[in-house]
Amino acid sequence: MTPIAVYDEIADWYEKQFLPASTPGDPIGIRASLAELLGPGDGLCLEVGCGTGVHAAQLRELGWNPVGVDLSTRMLAYARERLPIARGDATRLPVRDAALGAVVAMMVHTDMPDYPAVLREVARVLRPGGVFVHVGVHPAFCGGFADRSDPEAVVISRGYLDGYWTKHSWTTEGVRNRVGATHLPLPALLRAFLDAGLVLTDFAEGGDPVPTTLSIKAIRP
Repeated sequence: MTPIAVYDEIADWYEKQFLPASTPGDPIGIRASLAELLGPGDGLCLEVGCGTGVHAAQLRELGWNPVGVDLSTRMLAYARERLPIARGDATRLPVRDAALGAVVAMMVHTDMPDYPAVLREVARVLRPGGVFVHVGVHPAFCGGFADRSDPEAVVISRGYLDGYWTKHSWTTEGVRNRVGATHLPLPALLRAFLDAGLVLTDFAEGGDPVPTTLSIKAIRP
């Protein structure tokens, strides 16, 4: 079955309204986590699910040469101004085995219904010793089960343990209520890394007072 590029429907809104309206700085620790876990390097770094390519600039600042792959043609229309891109399914990456020293996935795992398959592809394209950095919404504090309307607290309802796809969201200003999101509980997410043959080496959380992001560093042994 050919995957559906749901972000085609919201690409213009994402680039022209959602991104400009995002809080300036790094309030949920996306940039800090990428810098901490990936760090300086050189050579190619593949961004899986690159979207409009907004993380390419930071990858270059760290010394990497970013390239991106995404399923959405309309998102890639913006990304091509920021980095070399290819259209492709993250569960079948258009990259040969053991070709890359670094891969990143930035705030996209909930957009990928079969993220365990994506992780297996990441492991395939990494060379031995290659680094993978996952920066994603926090599985314990973000999702259709989490009400984040109070900036000082998160109210968790039933649903965290289930693992499901939903458009339910505490806000109408975000992405989930438009395209939906897939949820993996924390143990299932970590297990998917192990099942892919990746070795977990470091972690980071971002956001205050309750974390919004969980970031994971892994290597291919």
